[in-house]
Amino acid sequence: MKESLSDALKLAAVGAGAYLAARAVYRRLNEYDFRGKSVLITGGSRGLGLLLARGLAAEGARVAVCARDPHELERARADLAARGANAFVFPCDVTDRAQVRELVEVVERHFGGVDVLVNNAGVIQVGPLETMTLADFEQAMAVHFWGPLYTTLAVLPGMRARGEGRIVNISSIGGKIAVPHLVPYSASKFALAGLSDGLRAELAKDGIVVTSVFPGLMRTGSPRNANFKGQHRAEYAWFAISDSLPVSSISASRAAAQVIDACRRGQAELIISTQAQAAAKFRALFPEATADILGAVNRLLPAPGGIGRARAKGRESESALAPSFLTALSESAARRNNEVLES
Repeated sequence: MKESLSDALKLAAVGAGAYLAARAVYRRLNEYDFRGKSVLITGGSRGLGLLLARGLAAEGARVAVCARDPHELERARADLAARGANAFVFPCDVTDRAQVRELVEVVERHFGGVDVLVNNAGVIQVGPLETMTLADFEQAMAVHFWGPLYTTLAVLPGMRARGEGRIVNISSIGGKIAVPHLVPYSASKFALAGLSDGLRAELAKDGIVVTSVFPGLMRTGSPRNANFKGQHRAEYAWFAISDSLPVSSISASRAAAQVIDACRRGQAELIISTQAQAAAKFRALFPEATADILGAVNRLLPAPGGIGRARAKGRESESALAPSFLTALSESAARRNNEVLES
């Protein structure tokens, strides 16, 4: 009995190894070529979205980016044009289905279709659960779940007609591990992860490849544009410092390169940063220990109070700790990635 079980395990290991090797060879032989392809990036005017636009344009893609702020979009267009990119910008609120339909129609007319869709638009609300309102949850779901669904449904007819396409959904490590003081954000990113997995399974028959991306903390400079509640200055300080230190975060340019490579290879999932990968594995193996640790972390975070359920942007929540030398890398990234105007 023991010998038969041992033989079965050996055969299973050999089979799994052969499958993984064959899959790696297949991916290498069928890597996606971005040259001449049209790419639509939501939330592409700044941060990770802008870095993806730069990277994909450098690969020879024709890039379209959307965002809500027309001034940010114009700065992004100028940034991309200065790098020799064939870029198209269009204002759009991805939570409005009519605007999304118009966006896709305009981009398809301009470029002749959408070959690659990157759902990157995001919003972050930081604060204790007591300060979160139903509107916070609704906004997070609208941006992180309904927005990607609207854009996906809009581009699918064209992709199906061509028999190919790529969709990249930018979730978050918060879509695998619910982080304290980020409950609306995490809940909506979990929803996006489920949507993305389901889309990959169902769209494979149409030649459409879906990749789910789970970044950890990245030095994009985005905390200054996040929303903070409760003791907003203290909330901004811990968030901005965590987002800036090399020990806890990854360079946004490295993250963008990994996302582009994952799309090229057609990966099902990409978790960005060693820290995020370790956290996800620990959560999968030890869910109760993870819950206990996060509960302890929550007790160390700022208590409710301050401005309560009101919101303040990170740039309105500065203190002696942020900005400081502890957030220098993030502040520098903010200037490079269109998160703030140069003075």
